[in-house]
Amino acid sequence: MKHWDILLSNQVDKKIFINTLLSGEIQGELADFNNLKGILYSDISIQKLIEQEYQYESIEATAESKRNLRTFSSGERKKEFLIYCLKQKPDYIILDNPLDHLDHASRIELTAAIENISNSVRIIQLVNRIDDLLAFIRNKAQIDNNSFELKTINAIKKNSIENDSYKMPIHQEVFDNRVLVKMNSINVSYDERPIIDSLSWTIRQGEFWQLIGPNGSGKSTLLSLISGDNSKGYGQDVELFGRKKGSGESVWDIKKQIGYFNTAMTDLFNKRYNLEEMILSGFFDSIGLYTEPTSLQKRIVSQWLELIEMSHLKNKIFNRLSIGQQRVALITRAVIKHPPLLVLDEPLEGLDDHNVALVIQLINTIKKETNSTILFVSHRMEPNLYPDSVLELIPSPSGSKGIIHYHSEN
Repeated sequence: MKHWDILLSNQVDKKIFINTLLSGEIQGELADFNNLKGILYSDISIQKLIEQEYQYESIEATAESKRNLRTFSSGERKKEFLIYCLKQKPDYIILDNPLDHLDHASRIELTAAIENISNSVRIIQLVNRIDDLLAFIRNKAQIDNNSFELKTINAIKKNSIENDSYKMPIHQEVFDNRVLVKMNSINVSYDERPIIDSLSWTIRQGEFWQLIGPNGSGKSTLLSLISGDNSKGYGQDVELFGRKKGSGESVWDIKKQIGYFNTAMTDLFNKRYNLEEMILSGFFDSIGLYTEPTSLQKRIVSQWLELIEMSHLKNKIFNRLSIGQQRVALITRAVIKHPPLLVLDEPLEGLDDHNVALVIQLINTIKKETNSTILFVSHRMEPNLYPDSVLELIPSPSGSKGIIHYHSEN
């Protein structure tokens, strides 16, 4: 079995590349696959099958267990979908970033399952990060443009936002409340299933936190408590930005204190907003620009565009930027109003190493130059990010416990 491990740049139109492969029209060394039957294994494929099961009230992928695919955890779902793909008897399977969004244990399990099937089906793995290449696959290459030409993997060039003449275009600010979030012994359950057990957590101004934990451990639940979106916060000892939860604050009172990013936000900007308009909308917490910005706001955005080296793109339609450029722009949008709290939910997923370096340096610059508190959510411990503290969620039968690790060096 001849397998391929391919490192894709974010400059590559992955959708077109995959369609070219599956349609049997690929050129070059991969042309061996042109007369073979292939199947795509990806997060999008999994989501489509979940929607199909829901629409037709069927249990197509996991009939043996008599459970819908959506009822499985992220790790279990990926393993079940791999089995489902093999039942289609393909000659080869395209694995599109199969380890994304998985905790460490689930990554190990899925990697073992992939190696296990490599004796019976050919594998083409597509990844964006060099660390995700699979050791057992000997044929490795990189594709860095839409010629889809296989090239030797080179060392990743470090992107930079390191010009010391650039200063953050926002003023230092002391917020009214030094304590932004305070949770005392909170408990959360859904349908009598315990999620969080007696968790206490205090987040103060200027801190840099990372939130980690296995899939299903309650990370999203904690984020929704902080954003005010979760009704489970009522009746518990929770303070958000100096106010006791349930003391008459509105969700919008909370949200204006938070700059928020997650990867799904990219899909919200599907209209013809240009880059400058998209970042300006961060001042108003709107998807799109419906309020005339002030000259000061425009000047601040201009300085930010210079900092992230995208001034020349300010009039380009946001959806036409590369995925890395979109990600940097959305994080800039989240921090543009200088929020007391900046929440970055898996901001590096789906980025290649080049763009990962760019986003990491932007986060480090925000940490160094502002008083905003950063809450970074990720399964990975990134080598060039230095959080002050890590909250680790550890599942137990009574719900996840929170263990705090303090870093002595930042």
